[in-house]
Amino acid sequence: MSIREATLIQGDGIGPEITQATLQVLDALGMQFDWDEQFGGMAAVEKAGTPLPNATLDSIRHTKLCLKGPLTTPVGGGYRSVNVALRQEFDLYANVRPTKTIVPGGRYEHVDLVIIRENTEGLYVGLDHTFKIGGDRRALAQAMSIVTREGSERIARYAFEYAKTHGRKKVTIVHKANILKATSGLFLEVARRVAEQYAGAIACDDKIVDNTAMQLVIKPEQFDVIVTTNLFGDILSDEAAGLVGGLGLAPGANIGTHAAIFEPVHGSAPDIAGKGIANPSAQMLAAAMMLDHIGELEAGQRLRCAIEATIVTDNVRTPDLGGRAATAEFAHAVVKRVRA
Repeated sequence: MSIREATLIQGDGIGPEITQATLQVLDALGMQFDWDEQFGGMAAVEKAGTPLPNATLDSIRHTKLCLKGPLTTPVGGGYRSVNVALRQEFDLYANVRPTKTIVPGGRYEHVDLVIIRENTEGLYVGLDHTFKIGGDRRALAQAMSIVTREGSERIARYAFEYAKTHGRKKVTIVHKANILKATSGLFLEVARRVAEQYAGAIACDDKIVDNTAMQLVIKPEQFDVIVTTNLFGDILSDEAAGLVGGLGLAPGANIGTHAAIFEPVHGSAPDIAGKGIANPSAQMLAAAMMLDHIGELEAGQRLRCAIEATIVTDNVRTPDLGGRAATAEFAHAVVKRVRA
């Protein structure tokens, strides 16, 4: 592998600890990156007076690849979510959230699915208003959901191409076209049309979102890849993470035509920051997704297998997984597995 330029945002709270652990593991894999370290979130407010400095945006614009830790959006002060701002700035239209059972003995043993969510349209366009009636300034509230043919087609195509690349067998289109006939109806129509182009290679079905939410709890193993609109995907991906023990093992990717950002889904956990007990698994799994994205599929799979073997076979676990290992101990155990 040639040395690849990438932006590194260590993040807030436990971010620096889990990022350092992840860099050790990438190094052990022999994956070399020329990291351009930048800031975001509260760390950036302290250094640059804004949660999303221009230098950070310029770096991602240049490298087109970013590994980031969890960021805290300051409360008040008119700051918008850093994650939403990054998605809109770089048109990161695909949010990819894999969910897989790793820790044995939980409620569900055979969960292995990926939720691919449209990331820039729907209710997340931010067309959200209140209106004054009589003396009440906020008597009426209205939100507008925007769904485009182009946006629906590119996310559906991304889902089917993802399934093809990763050896997945089926894509489920999730919608609410029975009620939201215009917006969800357009998404379903376009996604079905894309599905026809993969007939014989990737199976396809579709489900209404509320039924999907129930089926995820009753029989999650029926799902392989789910593709859906923004709000539905936001809710279903957290529900899916709950099936396998929460966000501690949940990585995520935000992918666009011109840039891709990989991150753990969990927050910055300020209550345990600096204690050396944070679980770096989600950040490491995000790094594995980054390796997949740049074509290093074998290295990405090696990393996933090493994390799983560390938790399941070696029983090296951080406190959130019921163990006593420190962040550094866990990282050392994964490094040992990678090198084995």
